[in-house]
Amino acid sequence: MSVFLKAAGIGGSLLALIALLIAFFKSFIAFIGFLTGAIKVIIVLLFIALIAAIGYLVLKSWNEAKRARD
Repeated sequence: MSVFLKAAGIGGSLLALIALLIAFFKSFIAFIGFLTGAIKVIIVLLFIALIAAIGYLVLKSWNEAKRARD
């Protein structure tokens, strides 16, 4: 009887370890997905800020050129 309990204990612990590894990798993959999504959002926001800065500089130089003509 104790041999069966040892086998069930080892088998149960292996199944528990496998379940923990699956849960860990599932959450790890979700975390990587979140990080890549956050990086994409940051890249888009930086691109929008760059376009806005270029527009600001163009309008500023256009106004300065207009003032210099007057």
